[in-house]
Amino acid sequence: MRLSPDQRTKLDETNDAFFYESPRFVTHVDDGFIQQLTDLYQARLQPNTRILDLMSSWVSHLPDEMAFTHVEGHGLNAEELARNPRLNHYFVQNLNQEPKLPLPDQSFDAVLNTVSVQYIQYPEAIFSEIHRVLKPGGVAIISFSNRMFYQKAIQAWREGSEADRVKLVEGYFASVPGFTRPEVIARQAQVPGIMQLLGMGGGDPFYAVIAERDKGQG
Repeated sequence: MRLSPDQRTKLDETNDAFFYESPRFVTHVDDGFIQQLTDLYQARLQPNTRILDLMSSWVSHLPDEMAFTHVEGHGLNAEELARNPRLNHYFVQNLNQEPKLPLPDQSFDAVLNTVSVQYIQYPEAIFSEIHRVLKPGGVAIISFSNRMFYQKAIQAWREGSEADRVKLVEGYFASVPGFTRPEVIARQAQVPGIMQLLGMGGGDPFYAVIAERDKGQG
């Protein structure tokens, strides 16, 4: 999948670094989403491995009881990254201006991206980089909900349905040779019975698209 120039556009086309210049010490999804993500990491990540938390912030949602050899963080706000207790090291880089990661080939067992994929303007380049830094058999987990900074999300994301967005991320993986067929996890938030009776909505829906770098690619 290759996006058209229009699909890459944002309502706010100013440098993303300006938008993220001030730290936001908040969570961008609800507790139900966070618990599902942590549970997914518990099931899919291996202890004592190397993790890249791409487009991270002051929290990583990694299981507290799981130790890793190294967790590398990336983001656009150094203050947020410095507050993240799971990061062993971090770097600041605007991927929409410079998609090339300053990381060695095949240096990570997992690459994670949480509620940020909607802001990537050149996903073909970024997912190629994710593939490059993953070890053979390494896993990439892209998670998202229906929340976003609307003015900073790309047009293809803003104008698509939730199902369209899942297909979009599947297409990002498919655009790079050497990934396995993506697996999709899609869970609508559970609404307690009393809330259903009152016509009230539930929490954030949870989506994850997961693929591995082919083991045969050394």
